[in-house]
Amino acid sequence: MTFTRFTAATFAASILLTLSPSQSFGNPSERYLTEYKKYLDASCPLETDAIDHFVYFARDRDAIHNHALLETERLAGAQIMYSWRQLEPAEGRYDFSAIEADLVYLSSHGKKLFIQLQDASFSPDYKPVPEYLLHSHFDGGVSPQYTDSGELEGWVAKRWNPAVRARFAALLNALGDEFDGEIEGLNLQETSIGITERSDASFSPDLYVDGLKANMRALKTAFPSSKAMLYANFVPGEWLPWEDEGHLRGLYSYGEEIGVGLGAPDLMYKRKGQLNHALAMMHENTFTVPLGIAVQDGNYIGKTNDLEVMTNRKNIVPVLHAFAKHFLKVDYMFWRNQSPYFEQDLLGCLKM
Repeated sequence: MTFTRFTAATFAASILLTLSPSQSFGNPSERYLTEYKKYLDASCPLETDAIDHFVYFARDRDAIHNHALLETERLAGAQIMYSWRQLEPAEGRYDFSAIEADLVYLSSHGKKLFIQLQDASFSPDYKPVPEYLLHSHFDGGVSPQYTDSGELEGWVAKRWNPAVRARFAALLNALGDEFDGEIEGLNLQETSIGITERSDASFSPDLYVDGLKANMRALKTAFPSSKAMLYANFVPGEWLPWEDEGHLRGLYSYGEEIGVGLGAPDLMYKRKGQLNHALAMMHENTFTVPLGIAVQDGNYIGKTNDLEVMTNRKNIVPVLHAFAKHFLKVDYMFWRNQSPYFEQDLLGCLKM
C-alpha cells in the first residue's frame, strides 16, 4: 500500500465517509472486523432466504452433468465462465455453441445459467482474448498482471483502451442478441488487476475506471432483461479507507444509476481488505440493483485461492450465508464447486 497521495484532508474525508458517531474514535480500517461474530450462532440447515444460490464451476463446464445441483431445490443453477477468446475465434465471428449446450442442458433440469465473461486470467500461460487483438492496432490487446513481488501472474484485456472496448462491446451485443432474457444473467470479471502506470505506460486508474463504466453501459445495453453485473472489488490506485480516490465508490454509484448489479469474489468476512472495499460498499449503501457475492476457492475455510483439503474443520457455511444475507443483503450467492467443501459443508446444510 502506498501513501504518496495521502493528505490530512483526504484522511479527514475518509473518516467522515466511513465512520458512524459511535465509531469516530476507532480505527476506521477495523470498523467491521468483528461483525462476523454476530452470526457465529448460525447453523444448519441454512435459514430461509430470498437469495438465488448458484454453483460456480469456473471453466469446468462438463462438471454440470449429473451434478448434485440438478437435484437440489435451493440451488437455482450454474455460473459458468466463458472466455472472450473462446467466444470470438476470429474478428466478428462468434461461437456460442458451448453456451447454447449448457443452457439447453440446465433448462432441461429446471435450472438457470449465469454467465461469467472472462477477459482476464491468473495464469501466465493463458491470454483470454482473441488472437486478433494481440496486435498493434489494439496496443497489444492485453497487459501482463504482476504479483506484489513482481512475478507474472496472468493477463488482462486493456479495458482502458477504446479500440479494445469497442470489440468487447460488439461481443456483448452479439451475446445479448442470442441470450438476453434466456439466461439469468451475465457478470463481468473482477475489477482488481495487477497493473500500475509503471508496468504499463498506457494505464492510469482514471482511464481504467472510465473504461469500466463504458463496459458497464455496453453490458446494460446488450442485456436489458437478464441481470447485468460487474464484480467490483478493488481498483488500482486506492486503498480504502485511507486512500479514497472515489473510484470504487463511483463504480457502485454508477451501477445503481444505470441498472447494473454489483458483486465481488471472495466472501472473506475476517479480512480487512475485503471488508473495507466491496463488502463495505454493499453494507453501507442501499441498492435497487441486484448484489452478488461469490464463495471462491478457499473461502470455505477462510482463505483465498486455496486448494488445500482441510479435514478437521468447522463448517463455516452457515456463517458465510448469514453474513451475506444480513450484513451484505445480497440477492445472489455463487458457491464454488470445490471438493470436499461443496459436498460436505454446503450440500449438508441445504439438504437437512
